[in-house]
Amino acid sequence: MSNYKVADIGLAKAGRKAIEIAENEMPGLMSLRKTQGKTKPLAGSRISGCLHMTVQTAVLIETLVDLGAEVRWCSSDIFSTQDEAAAAIAATGISVFAWKGETEEEYEWCIKQTLIFPDKQPLNMILDDGADLTKLVHKQYPELLNGIKGISEQTTTGVQVLNAMVRDGILAFPAIDINDSVTKSKFDNLYGCRESIVDGIRRATHIMLAGSVAMVAGFGDVGKGCAQALRGSGCRVLVTEIDPIVAMQAAMEGYEVLTAHHAAVKANLVITTTACTSVIDGSILELLPDNAVVCNMGQFDTEIDVSWLKATALKKTTIRPQVDSYLLPNGKHILVLADGHLVNLGCAKGHPSFVMSTSFTNQVLAQIELWTNNQDCKNYKKGKLYTLPKYLDEEVARLHLDHLGVELTKLTPKQSKYLGIPVNGPFKSDRYRY
Repeated sequence: MSNYKVADIGLAKAGRKAIEIAENEMPGLMSLRKTQGKTKPLAGSRISGCLHMTVQTAVLIETLVDLGAEVRWCSSDIFSTQDEAAAAIAATGISVFAWKGETEEEYEWCIKQTLIFPDKQPLNMILDDGADLTKLVHKQYPELLNGIKGISEQTTTGVQVLNAMVRDGILAFPAIDINDSVTKSKFDNLYGCRESIVDGIRRATHIMLAGSVAMVAGFGDVGKGCAQALRGSGCRVLVTEIDPIVAMQAAMEGYEVLTAHHAAVKANLVITTTACTSVIDGSILELLPDNAVVCNMGQFDTEIDVSWLKATALKKTTIRPQVDSYLLPNGKHILVLADGHLVNLGCAKGHPSFVMSTSFTNQVLAQIELWTNNQDCKNYKKGKLYTLPKYLDEEVARLHLDHLGVELTKLTPKQSKYLGIPVNGPFKSDRYRY
């Protein structure tokens, strides 16, 4: 059995230096190591992880191990691996199968390597991103399902898949939706994208953003973060939306809201953020100005119809890795970043460590919940999808406040009684929209 496969194990030293820097920016995970490292709440768990193999994910993996878990890992996108991070994890003896630029066949091979551990025992927990590992086990390895105690899912797309599985009655174990924790969706999705979208575009293209007309497809948390960053860089931002409430939000934030076909005529920069499919299809791509840049910040590779481009273009020219120019029959060129995959990871280094600490602290807490508080599926039932309780969501935020120099006001007993909430929270109902 392979213990690891990475691009270059010689990158481990550089990866370790990057991990050490990231640890300083990930107070949530480091706090969990300090408070729960001795008790080993994840002892006995065999966690198979399928999530972008970045430096920040390396800190997550080593936190899970520090809390007692055995771990085998693969990346959740063919372009998102940071090879130095994968090498650093492999060098410690943790099994990791990930390298930047995998083929789709290699990607599936990597996922399959995470299922069985060195002692021939199968996985009993899943930490997923996009539900790829979850889908594979259900479809190809159903004999493993009964031994899996649960899954924690990172993303909007994965939650959509899990909801469909719940609806169809085929989800074989309980699942915790990390994406809809407030300290994930309102931090990773919004503030993380606000940081990393411009980084990815600039590293890939070196274009001048100020004065550009940027079209942001979707104005959810990811779209909001991208639109803010692009406007802050001097872009004139157009927004497309299907949801009337969200469209009104965009308009009241000062953005022009148009259909994709109307916006495409003006936009020399297009960013998809919807977690949907065929958002930018051939009919839209043909309308874009010459040398327009098209990229994705939504999920995986479904939003931009790259297959149409490959079938239709007269010529494809690779400018540099993950930057391709397509010549269309109408004489225009379209510049596609990361082959339609996530541009911030395909062309840059993804979100900053601090915001990933909020996401990944949720992940660790969910794994602990499913492993330690779910004997005989009494607390978390098979085939059901849950979110973490509000008090844990607030605790994740609390663990990060010192790093920001935040001083938190405390309720007095009189105020607590007046509001009808505990002195120490939770401070909002589950129905509250942040």
